[in-house]
Amino acid sequence: MKYASFETEHRVRPDDIDMFQHVHNSKYFDYVMAARYEQMDTCYGMAMEKFMARGFGWVVRTAFIEYKRALMMGDYFLVKTGIQTIDEKGCRVHFVITNKATKKISCDGWLDFSMIEMKTGKAVKVPEDVIEHYHI
Repeated sequence: MKYASFETEHRVRPDDIDMFQHVHNSKYFDYVMAARYEQMDTCYGMAMEKFMARGFGWVVRTAFIEYKRALMMGDYFLVKTGIQTIDEKGCRVHFVITNKATKKISCDGWLDFSMIEMKTGKAVKVPEDVIEHYHI
């Protein structure tokens, strides 16, 4: 199957910077999650609030990131994300964060998400209509 990918632009903020004067490693996951949240609504047309209204949520089961080049304060960057796979067990979202000025990759990786039932916090099967929604 083929799935769409989308880009979101952000800028490094002063509170993202660590004692080494570059973006702290934990912030990159924040950037990906912020981009996904926005893209779910504006690009996929299925905002997180729609899942929550159905009693569902998405949680990260596994995360992998490979750091290549640091972002610095004030840098503009692009977060490109896209579903790599999706089935009843969950989905894998691939991401690439690129420095907008240099066009060089800052980091890339993937996140495995499981769908949960909000009431119980337990994993549930991803509904077929959700799986179909993400196919191109």
